[in-house]
Amino acid sequence: MTTKGNLYIISAPSGAGKTSLVKKLITTVGNLIVSVSHTTRQSREGEKHGKDYFFVSVDDFCAMQANNAFLESAQVFDNFYGTAQQTVEENLAQGHDVILEIDWQGAQQVRQCLPNSYSIFILPPSTAVLRERLEKRGKDSEDIIERRMRDAVAEMSHYSEFDYVVVNDNFNVALHALSSIIIANRLQQPRQAAMLQPLLHDLLA
Repeated sequence: MTTKGNLYIISAPSGAGKTSLVKKLITTVGNLIVSVSHTTRQSREGEKHGKDYFFVSVDDFCAMQANNAFLESAQVFDNFYGTAQQTVEENLAQGHDVILEIDWQGAQQVRQCLPNSYSIFILPPSTAVLRERLEKRGKDSEDIIERRMRDAVAEMSHYSEFDYVVVNDNFNVALHALSSIIIANRLQQPRQAAMLQPLLHDLLA
């Protein structure tokens, strides 16, 4: 029997390791997928439509917004990003657990539409480590790193709005914590009762 999947919102400041953790998580825990967002930005080398993002025009994106097609959406500089509700609902209905990698503002929007979702915030072990990780990327200027550090403080101030908090000090420990959250929620009685109907019927006959 197919039971509806759980929706997970995972947020973190830039440099906390969220993307690396989620990539490893979906290879570690079965039946877990990351929702593919829509964006108006141009695709980068190696990115594929429908896998990394759904790349759409500004007009198409705005039309979807006007039709309330997004669970959450935001403008980042000159580009728009959004999570299509239909895509998420279809995956959940098929029994998949779904991850949304979004910021705290997007998390607020999603919780309003889907209050039964679970939210997880990932913290770095210290400000110094966060800065070190941003610098090791070697992609950003010092000015951009300073801006990201300021943004990180603003982002982290919303940790209390989330159901779970995981500190990414040791990668494998943080990965185990995320896996444990998902597995524990799968073992909740209502979901197990639906999944195990034949067994329960036999045991209680």
